[in-house]
Amino acid sequence: MANSCLVARRLEACMLNLIRLIPLFLFCLLSSSPGVAQTFSFVALGDHPYGDAEKSYPPYRALIASINKAQPVFSVHVGDFKSGSSLCSDHEYLEQQKHFALFERGIVYTPGDNDWTDCHRLNNGRYDPLERLTKLRQMFFKPEESLGQAPLRLESQPWVQPAFSRFIENQRWVHHDVLFVTLHIVGSNNNFEARDPKATLEFFERDAANVAWIREAFLQAEKNQYKAIVFAFQADALISRSMWEEFPAWSGFRNSIGDTLLPLAQAWRKPVLLIHGDSHEYHFDQPFKLAKQPITNLTRLQVPGASDVRAVRVQVDPSAQAVFAVELLKP
Repeated sequence: MANSCLVARRLEACMLNLIRLIPLFLFCLLSSSPGVAQTFSFVALGDHPYGDAEKSYPPYRALIASINKAQPVFSVHVGDFKSGSSLCSDHEYLEQQKHFALFERGIVYTPGDNDWTDCHRLNNGRYDPLERLTKLRQMFFKPEESLGQAPLRLESQPWVQPAFSRFIENQRWVHHDVLFVTLHIVGSNNNFEARDPKATLEFFERDAANVAWIREAFLQAEKNQYKAIVFAFQADALISRSMWEEFPAWSGFRNSIGDTLLPLAQAWRKPVLLIHGDSHEYHFDQPFKLAKQPITNLTRLQVPGASDVRAVRVQVDPSAQAVFAVELLKP
């Protein structure tokens, strides 16, 4: 009888332990299931640092420290790592390499106009913009990984689309069924300068690469049933608006944004986030339209910059009605 009671108590204890383990088992099962959306956060920033090193570097480094403290899964810098009136020197590029190395997680960078297209200016040192672009590609881009102390694994356009072999800066990666894509679209009208044949040729070649990379993104998103797409580039494309058209014929953003990204985003219907800088003012809104009708699944995040030394933490919940939520980070 005593032995029977002992066995019964042991069985009861085992059952209680199994019951306690059920929630943990279910959590592990659901977390590992590819069909279950998981929340995460990343940081977007751009147009930093701006100005003399003595004044701009300390707050920028403090901002990087705040980003590291927030522990995003990765960060995205949407270009202009120097102001439009500072030198485009190798020394400046090396300093920005050091800044990217301060990020504890991976950081993906896409170039801005201050970083190369405007380098012909006298106060920039009268550099050849195309030579500076070549230098940027050599110093800041690798075919399979990002910058930062824990680089992300990613794909570059030349590996996916060999016809665009020079555009190593166009990159993509996936995190929890969300596709991230960088595009080399810059301010100063995207370097579409009809008075400069070299600039115009560069623009048309890069514009074709961007269009192909956008189309490839939506094809992959449809094929793999991704839950959302995030595009990141530097230019404020809406700056080219006229009274009659959002993207007039002279706009360097007409083909890539107006005629490609916007209609594809509308047709895809799932959430799309477009991140850019350039105008230095923070906005989180839905300003894009097609046929004068809002594109309700396309959200724009314009990051603060220049004297506004802040970044934006983006919370992503693919299962929520509002997939993207934002929070400003300061030094």
